[in-house]
Amino acid sequence: MLAEETSLSHFKTSLRGRLIAPADPDYEMSRKVYNGMIDKRPALIARCLDEADVIAAVNFARVKNLLVAVRGGGHSGAGMGMCDGGLVIDLSYMKATHVDPAARTVQVQGGCTLGDVDHATHAFGMAVPTGIQSTTGIAGLTLGGGIGHLTRQCGLTIDNLLEADVVLASGEYVKASAREHSDLFWALRGGGGNFGVVTSFLFQTHPISTVYAGPMLWDLEDAKEMMRWYHEFISNAPDDINGFFAFLIVPPDPSFPVDLHLKSMCGVVWCYTGPMEEAEKAFEPIRGFKKPALDFVGPMPVPVLQSMFDPLVPSGYQWYWKGDYVKDLPDEAIDICIHHGSKVPNMYSGVHLYPINGAAARVDNNATAWSYRDATYAMVIVGVDPEPTNKHIITNWSRDFWKAIHPYSAGGSYINFMMEEGQDRVKATYGDNYQRLVEVKTKYDPHNLFRVNQNILPAVTDQA
Repeated sequence: MLAEETSLSHFKTSLRGRLIAPADPDYEMSRKVYNGMIDKRPALIARCLDEADVIAAVNFARVKNLLVAVRGGGHSGAGMGMCDGGLVIDLSYMKATHVDPAARTVQVQGGCTLGDVDHATHAFGMAVPTGIQSTTGIAGLTLGGGIGHLTRQCGLTIDNLLEADVVLASGEYVKASAREHSDLFWALRGGGGNFGVVTSFLFQTHPISTVYAGPMLWDLEDAKEMMRWYHEFISNAPDDINGFFAFLIVPPDPSFPVDLHLKSMCGVVWCYTGPMEEAEKAFEPIRGFKKPALDFVGPMPVPVLQSMFDPLVPSGYQWYWKGDYVKDLPDEAIDICIHHGSKVPNMYSGVHLYPINGAAARVDNNATAWSYRDATYAMVIVGVDPEPTNKHIITNWSRDFWKAIHPYSAGGSYINFMMEEGQDRVKATYGDNYQRLVEVKTKYDPHNLFRVNQNILPAVTDQA
């Protein structure tokens, strides 16, 4: 017992950051993540401030055979930034960024959110293609692939990743890139948090500062016509136009017309990155097909678009989501979407179809671990509610919708849109790339220290 106390004391004093235990006054706050449905109680939370802290935490967990979770932004729907009874390696205080305007790159630490990245790059007139919500953690988003407003223009987030600094299960600190540890670099691009703790990312940026963007909404009775039109349009649109289709309930916010408040509608959130002087012309065929009931599309800075929906989904609400990759939208699938999309349970919930064609589709399926380049959309059904008593409403709606639409899917799902859904679902998500991921996992984490994730099982698993 004395040896255990000495070991823990040594670990605590080796950290520049804090080691938080259940008896500490900030433990309850420190164990919370974005999804209020998650209620996990780790034995220890190592709030890391630098790479040395991360190395110390990994070594302690390995030696003590502790279950390990890695927290970046804490946005995982499945709550995989926390664990019960183990050690949480918390990167949320590692938020340094560095922009190199000459090289058009930005280096960001693993605790950064998308808002942190946008803040750093926008000052230089640049952007990294990431997601759609500024509070999302850059680490989890990137390791899962990275789909968002700039996907058709610039590819997935991983397509813009140049290198990553990683603490391996052995405690070794390595750089993964096309030149060093290229097998690890391949696996990190879509393989999730299976291979180590990524402490920083180096991204290529793009000269994008102001976009022509925002939502257009149509009456729900127009949903079938609009989905058919949208599918045809986005499948053939130039790369500089992105837009994700949605079913939603309009929030009773003063920025929306009163007659639309709490109304179920369909819509598209657009993002055009071409010359601003050509934006109106580019949108003529969009506005000309059917006049929207609401048109909030116009010029705005990238950070404004990225944070536009943050107020609708604050931290602490109940979350439950299900996802699938989709290649086509036959009328039968559209009818299912409309049937369940018309039953969105509240203004916080919704259904999104994110296009992953354009630049993202021109990367080979085997070039990165992310293996659905031939899909047209990543679909997500999101049930969100501030009240824990409504948990069953959002979970039942999401599951029922998913069960009905899944037969029309491509088989797997974007891992960032998955709850804990079992090994078969993980294998379906990686398809032909799964066996190669097993080989990389076996090389870099043979005993599966990093298993609180959408787990890739090593060839020989030792979790004793």
